This record gives sequence, structure tokens and C-alpha cells, in this order.
Amino acid sequence: MPNLHYYVTGNTACGLANFLESNLIGIDHVIKLRHSSAALKTRIIQNLLEYYQDNSIEILHSPLGSRFLDGIIIREKSLAFLDETIVKNKSTAINLEEAVPTKKNPDLTDFNVLTQSAYDSFAKGLTIHDDLEEVYINQMDFDRADRFTEEFITALLTGVPKKDRTAHTFHRLFGTNTVDGVVNVVPHLKENIAKVYFIKGRAGTGKSTFMKKISKVCVEHGFDVEMYHCSFDPDSIDMVLVRDLDVCIFDSTDPHEFFPEHDGEEIVDLYEELVAPGTDERFEAEINELNNNYKSYMKQGIQYLQQAGIKFDRNEQDFSIIDIQKAVDYTLNSV
Repeated sequence: MPNLHYYVTGNTACGLANFLESNLIGIDHVIKLRHSSAALKTRIIQNLLEYYQDNSIEILHSPLGSRFLDGIIIREKSLAFLDETIVKNKSTAINLEEAVPTKKNPDLTDFNVLTQSAYDSFAKGLTIHDDLEEVYINQMDFDRADRFTEEFITALLTGVPKKDRTAHTFHRLFGTNTVDGVVNVVPHLKENIAKVYFIKGRAGTGKSTFMKKISKVCVEHGFDVEMYHCSFDPDSIDMVLVRDLDVCIFDSTDPHEFFPEHDGEEIVDLYEELVAPGTDERFEAEINELNNNYKSYMKQGIQYLQQAGIKFDRNEQDFSIIDIQKAVDYTLNSV
């Protein structure tokens, strides 16, 4: 199996979301890397990727941006190397300060203030988005939504025997808001999956509820589920991936809008299926105003993250001449 890329942390309207814990199921050796430099820890993780390249590795991307990584999980070795900042449980720590001491403690005050401003902007955007959802919720046929979901689940699982096992749900994100903008790894996740459903719709048309119900039934059938949360509203679900069924179901709307390109990919449009015809047209002015307002707060939040990234990079400059190989050797010798 090739390497798997995803996020366990994300910048959201509820602050920094952290879904690491569910991904450490069955991992006996959790090693957290301790150092003031995120760039140093990323360089070590990249070197560990090469060291363990003969294994299938889960690569955890970072909401700090494309230059950073949160860690790696090597499931077949029951081993994980993680940036200490994302680890909440007790685990083995490798103090890299002993190998490459920090010259001075970084001042992250400005970074933290700007990041919090981004979260506040996203939160305001989410409040407006809730009002947008209300427009469509009031035009929804909920009885039809229940029947449609049941029909979809029946078609998905007919003839598929239950597994006599306790299934596990891995909680993750397929992207997040970063200094690089809104990013995702959707093309990677759906690659080589036999059946991919692109869920279309509008705010409030039941995409997340639809996927949550599918996930619940799959778990009851004994299938492990990868549940990818929304990086805008982490209580919402943007993707359900069930590898035992070789199926992926995901919210394919802005800002992660895709269209079928291969056999086995198809669109499921919940707006067309469940919402009163003409809703877009009847409420066009109100919808446009709400859309523009919420997107303006999202844009503002990204700008705050970009400013925070500049402050963060200034702290990282103090570590530019660190002996990386010394730190890598120290890490491997500590395992």
C-alpha cells in the first residue's frame, strides 16, 4: 500500500482542531519530538520517511503550511513520530534540545494573536454560513431525505456480509486553512478507489448528515471508516472513506469542488433531490449577500494566517544553520 496523506490538525472556526487520538489506535510506540523549531522537527520527520521508506507510511500534514509536517505513523511497526505540540497523551519524548540546543526561546506572541484573529474571523463566517443554511433547510423535504439516504445505504450494502468485529472510526481532515490558502489532499485520497461519489448541494442540504448516517451503518457492519471532518466547521463531515468497500463519498462543493473524471465516479446532487425546485432563484438576492459576507470573513481569516506565518518564519530563521544530521542520528539512537 502506498503512503497515505492526511491532516489530523486544522485551523477552524472552533480554533485548532486536533483529531490525532483516534489515529493512534494500535500504535504501541508514540514518540514525540521536542524542540523549539518546527522546521527542525519537520526535517527530522522527512529523514525518518526515507529511513522507513520500505514501509507504508501515514504522513500527517501541518496547518502551518506546506513546508511543515505534523508527523508520521508507521502502522505495520506500531510506531509514530510526532511533533510534540499535537500530542495530548503520555508518550515517549525525544528532547532534541540536548542534541541541538536553542540559542534563544522563540517569541510566538504575535503569531498566537494573529492566529486567534483568524479563528475569530472564521467563527464570524460560520455564523453567517448558518444563516445561509437556514435558507435551504426551510426548503428541504426531510422525509424524502430520510428515504433517499436509506435507499443509498441499501444499494451500497446489499449482498455485503457483516464482519464479526468491532470496527474503528479514524477521525481526520482532508485539508485545512493555511498560510498557503485553503488546501486539500482530496485527489490523493480518492485515487485508486473503485467507487467515488461526489456529493453536490448547497449549505444546509444535508450533505454532512447523509455521510454521518452512511458511516454509522458501515461501522455497524464491522467496517473501519475514515471520517474526514470539515476544516471550517469541524462538527460537520466532508468525507467518508470505507476501504473494505472500496468506496469514497465526499462533499464536492467549494472550496473543494471536483467533478468525475474516471469510471466509477459519479455525482449525487442533494439540492436536486431534496430541495424545493427554484429555491436558488427565489432567494437569489439573500443567498448572494450571505455567500459574499461569509466568504469575506474566510478571506480575512486566511490573511491573518498569512501574517501569522510571516511572524512564525522569523522565529524559524534562528535555526537555519542547525546540524540536521546530528538531530536525525540523535532521534534514531533514542528509539
